[in-house]
Amino acid sequence: MSHSLTLNYEKSLNFESFGDGEPCVLGIDEAGRGPVLGPMVYACAISPLAMNKQFLEIGFMDSKTLTDKKRAVLFDKMKSDANNKVVSYCFVEISARHLSSRMLSRFSKRSLNEISHDSAVALIRQALDSGINVTEVYVDTVGPKDTYEAKLKKFFPKLKITVSEKADSLFPIVSAASIVAKVTRDTRLQEFVFVENHLNEKKGIYGSGYPGDAVTQKYLIDNIHPIFGFNSMVRYSWKPAIKGLNKAAVKCTWVDNTNQQKISSFFQVKAGNRVIPRCKYFNDRKLESAVNF
Repeated sequence: MSHSLTLNYEKSLNFESFGDGEPCVLGIDEAGRGPVLGPMVYACAISPLAMNKQFLEIGFMDSKTLTDKKRAVLFDKMKSDANNKVVSYCFVEISARHLSSRMLSRFSKRSLNEISHDSAVALIRQALDSGINVTEVYVDTVGPKDTYEAKLKKFFPKLKITVSEKADSLFPIVSAASIVAKVTRDTRLQEFVFVENHLNEKKGIYGSGYPGDAVTQKYLIDNIHPIFGFNSMVRYSWKPAIKGLNKAAVKCTWVDNTNQQKISSFFQVKAGNRVIPRCKYFNDRKLESAVNF
């Protein structure tokens, strides 16, 4: 479990130069876009076009119709030596901390849709940079599909790109990507390692992480610190988290020092006996320097 703001891409052992130069199809899907807890995982699955028959025999289908056990079985098949030449994958885990930082940033703010688009672009680049001959791409849409498709084609004009609603149920290669993302997300949530070490001893029960889950709602209510807010599992940019903080946390006021010097003042000749005024912050609060304790 990485809490770094630097994203790390995890690849299957056969990812580098997968396909031996043969034309390949790549599918992209995500898991964990809606939850208020835990990471969002974006994944791609890749298969040679010439291996389509063998790929379909693995049995990929809409991951939402599968049980957790069946998804895990299919993911294991993707990692088996028997399918080493048939399918490969790569995924990126976007932590709650990363999502909060990007979505609440004052200077480099990104919406959830933009983060999703960035992730898809990065996964395609990972494949191309690894020497995989990707010729076709299928992506589950995020936002208006025509706009998203045009955006991807601008980045990759030589690729045949299709962005579609419900791509998971329409294209088996996207179903495979969805299984990678879903199984990885579920595992990461179950085995979550908190930055706050003391929480790892008693993690509590947090449910699925979705805002509508009653167990998740209770976890949020029970885990608000009045000063420090939530722990590293919670996405601060989600409405349930914002509402919880507004209701249970102490109101904080960030003071802006309004009497900062102008740049030109640094080049002016100053009188020797001139008294430099105290900072407005200290004057307003009637604070004095303490010399003797």
